[in-house]
Amino acid sequence: MRRTHPLISAAALLTMGFLYLPLLSVAVFSVNATRYGLVWRGFTLDWYIQLVHNEFILEAAWNTLVLAVASTLVATVFGTVLAIGLDRFPWSKRTNTFLDIVLHVPVVIPDIILAAALVVAFGLLRALSSVFEPGLFNMIIGHITFQIAFVALVVRSRLVSIGREIEEAARDLFASTPYILRRITLPLLLPGIVAGAMLAFTLSLDDFVISFFTAGPESVTLPLFIFAAVRRGVTPQIHALSTLVVLITVILIIGMERFTRK
Repeated sequence: MRRTHPLISAAALLTMGFLYLPLLSVAVFSVNATRYGLVWRGFTLDWYIQLVHNEFILEAAWNTLVLAVASTLVATVFGTVLAIGLDRFPWSKRTNTFLDIVLHVPVVIPDIILAAALVVAFGLLRALSSVFEPGLFNMIIGHITFQIAFVALVVRSRLVSIGREIEEAARDLFASTPYILRRITLPLLLPGIVAGAMLAFTLSLDDFVISFFTAGPESVTLPLFIFAAVRRGVTPQIHALSTLVVLITVILIIGMERFTRK
C-alpha cells in the first residue's frame, strides 16, 4: 500500500483548516458570554435566545423561507421538464451542443452579471406592470432563473445514468408516453429530482447578490440582514445567526448526498 507524501498531507490539512476554521471560530464566539472582544468569558446560549425574540430577524427568516420554498418548487418543476426535454427529444448534434451551452450559462456566469441583467429586465417590465417593483416577487423570479439550470443538470445526469432501455422495453409492450412518464421515468428520476430541489433550496437560502439587487424595503432576507448588521459591527447575535444558517445548509447538503447515494 502506497503512503501519501507528508507534504501532500500537510497541504490537505492546511486547506481544510483554511476553509473550516473561520466557520468554527464563528460557532465558538456564538456561545461566548462576552459581547465585545475576543476574550472567552464562559459558555452561554443567551445570544441564540435573543434571536428568537428579535422581530427583525424573525421577519428576515420568514422572507428567506418563503423565497427559498417558492423558488425551489417552481424551479424543480421547470428544471425537471427541461432536463427530460433536452435528454429525450431527438435533437440534432449541433442543436444539442447549443442547448448544453445555454444550460450551463447560468451556472458559470458571475452572480453580479446575472443580477445586473435582472435589474435591467425588471426595469423594462416595471413599465408594463407595477407587479415588478423591487420586492419578494422579483426575488423569487430572480432565484428561479439560476435555480432551473442547477436542477436541470442534476436531473439530466440522473437520466443519463438510467438510460433508455427500460422506456424502450415499455414501448415494446405498447405503453403510452403519459404512462411511461408517470409510472417509469418520474419514479426513477425521483432521487435526482429531490437532490436538485435540495441543491436549489440551499442556493436560494445562501444567496446574497441576486437578492441584494432585487430586494425591496420589506423583503430583507437573512443574508441581507447579516450584511447590513456586520457593517454596523459584528455582535454575538450575528455569530449565532451565521452559525444557524451554516448549520442548516450543512444539514441540507448531507441529506442531499445521502439521498442521492441511496
